Amino acid sequence: MIHDVISWTKKILSRGDFVETEPSDPPPPDSKIIPDFGAAWANAIAKAKAKIASFTLEEKVNVSTGVGWMNGRCVGNTPAIPSQDFPGLCLEDSPVGVRDTDFATVFPAGINAASTFNRDLIRQRGLAMGQEFKGKGVNIALGPMMNLGRVPQGGRNWEGFGADPFLAGEAAFETILGLQQGGVQACAKHYVNNEQEQFRTTESSDVDDRTQHEIYTLPFLRSVMAGVASIMCSYNQINGTYACENDKTLNDVLKREIGFQGFVMSDWSATHSTLSVMDGLDMTMPGDIFFGSGTSYFGQTLVDYVRNGSIPESRVDDMATRILAGWYLLKQDNGSYPAVNFNAFMPVDPATNDRVDVQDDHYKIVRKMGAASTVLLKNKNNALPLNKPRSILLAGSDAGPAPGGPNQFSDQGGNAGILALGWGSGTANFTYLVSPLEAIQARARKDHTTVNWILEDFNLQTAGNLAIQAEVAMVFINSDSGEGYIAVDNNLGDRKNLTAWHGGDDLVLAVAAQNNNTVVVVHSVGPMIMEPWIDHPNVTAVVWGGIAGTETGNALVDVLYGVWNPSGRLPYTIARNLSDYGAQLVTEGSGIVQIPYTDALNIDYRHFDANNIEPRFEFGFGLSYTSFKYSSLQITRVMTKADPALRAAWDASKPSPNGEGSSAAIWLHQPAFCVSFKLTNVGDVYGGDIPQVYVNHPKSAGEPPALLKGFTNIQLQPGETQTVTITLSMFDLSIWDVKSQSWIRPKGTIGVTVGPSSRKHKLKGTIPH
Repeated sequence: MIHDVISWTKKILSRGDFVETEPSDPPPPDSKIIPDFGAAWANAIAKAKAKIASFTLEEKVNVSTGVGWMNGRCVGNTPAIPSQDFPGLCLEDSPVGVRDTDFATVFPAGINAASTFNRDLIRQRGLAMGQEFKGKGVNIALGPMMNLGRVPQGGRNWEGFGADPFLAGEAAFETILGLQQGGVQACAKHYVNNEQEQFRTTESSDVDDRTQHEIYTLPFLRSVMAGVASIMCSYNQINGTYACENDKTLNDVLKREIGFQGFVMSDWSATHSTLSVMDGLDMTMPGDIFFGSGTSYFGQTLVDYVRNGSIPESRVDDMATRILAGWYLLKQDNGSYPAVNFNAFMPVDPATNDRVDVQDDHYKIVRKMGAASTVLLKNKNNALPLNKPRSILLAGSDAGPAPGGPNQFSDQGGNAGILALGWGSGTANFTYLVSPLEAIQARARKDHTTVNWILEDFNLQTAGNLAIQAEVAMVFINSDSGEGYIAVDNNLGDRKNLTAWHGGDDLVLAVAAQNNNTVVVVHSVGPMIMEPWIDHPNVTAVVWGGIAGTETGNALVDVLYGVWNPSGRLPYTIARNLSDYGAQLVTEGSGIVQIPYTDALNIDYRHFDANNIEPRFEFGFGLSYTSFKYSSLQITRVMTKADPALRAAWDASKPSPNGEGSSAAIWLHQPAFCVSFKLTNVGDVYGGDIPQVYVNHPKSAGEPPALLKGFTNIQLQPGETQTVTITLSMFDLSIWDVKSQSWIRPKGTIGVTVGPSSRKHKLKGTIPH
């Protein structure tokens, strides 16, 4: 690690803030350095073109066509071409670890990664995951997922990085750099507007151009800047055209405007026609039109379309080149890349499962991220951290292990015991899962604390009676969701509501009625309404654990006992009522269901701010066991190597260039302004804070009141002060101008607020003009 920092320091000093490099050697996290993968892509593309020069038309088509559902060892496979020394590709879920196998780590979900607001931890998670995918012989890891939590009940929100496009973009950026440093090709998904599970294959997300650019496309832009090898198009329609044959979103925005050089694959069975290749689709997965159909829109059908002149062979060349370029970019052609050593569809077959253990010591990053992602929402009378309490009660099924173990339900499609993942294809099999009951008992042995528990959610009388005897009564509740092909308790992927499962509200009230030191621990895939009990005088603390993977119990204990001072922040808003959110789940309709994005730019906290709605807990909120003071704000211009004419035009609010790669242009993303301030730990214990920078555009810009555009994580000893610097680019301060189809600086004064959440503004300033 020290060598890497020294190496990158030399690169920075010699070449500035945009540095040429390869996926195997990304810049350090939070370094403000923009990696330039241009030369690496050019070299990979040149090799790919040379490779396919001798391919027949059929061979080139085979590169882009999956072998069909369950016809290979991975969830997605392209065929080997022995005559061309090409082994084919293995594509495998998921965004939390290698799915459908054993001896692999289940990492904290994307939503927990986002809750850390910690680029270094997110990078470490991505790197460890990338190493595991490579160790299993996977070429393309089907993640990260970066759909936004537009609808708080959205079933797959937990796979992504929260409800803010900037936060999601930064988390995606670091995850992809880590994954590809580990040697596997990353796949950014689902492009785009796949914001609910119900009707996901039969709905049209109707989104205006400005909203699309500023909100939903932004995380994919950052993914491309991270050098992502592939992008998966989604099931839904976008403005009346399916995402996997949408010329506007694929060819114009993604490939031209953002300059994506990798390949676009379909979600599984999301290909709708052979002519989709002309609209930007490069690979069809899993290959057949529907599972087991034996037919394909690609394969021989695509060959026929080329031979009859409907599709030019040059387009097939482009598809094969893009796919093979990813293979070369990650150096998977060097002969030492592991072969697939598991069988996703026959996991108990000894002939096709080598039982390769890829876990290494990755439990350490899982536990650390689990603690760092835990959000302390309430802490009355310093109820936490615990200090050798005399006795503890644990109440609720979420405190203990599932009766049938951590893999009791296929694809986690059930809810029993501790919740550490949602359900669906975004899951993986646990090697083990540490529950809070196990972890707290282990700590209790050291402290000589008496521990009692009741894991029956509806036995309220017994829970209340046991609570009377405890010095601390801890109630564990959860809320679950997942992918729409599985329904759990009539939740069709998306949650029916935002209340606690298994009568959790009643359990909290029953325990709090009998114990004046009741601590509530929540494991949830997303926001949960807590109004029935949050203001109860006997509820002294609330700990938000999210879904933290295999070390869930140990990570929680680290926070409860002060081994880790909580620094997690909410990556979404927790409302007082479901109706307070700006976008609601659509549950009725027939044919192609229209879902108008009338909330436009006002997603999540932006809606609450714009409409003066008081949330229960705002975006970015989180408490600590210590306190911090903000002071001495300064905002200055940064000298850049950008073309002075481009910067002058931007300063004058004139349209910027709109050509190939214009949205990812170097000059637009270089640091342009420096926000600096002092942060002091004014409490009594060591701890970390997450300073957040919000941009406040003039009213004439038509933007929400505050937009997250910067954050970092700082750890300080009691009494220690540190000067914090966060840079803003011209892109960070721009809005999408529909008329000129370019990024521009809005006219007027641009304000800046700095603080620990979206509503706690400790410092205010303006951008120099």
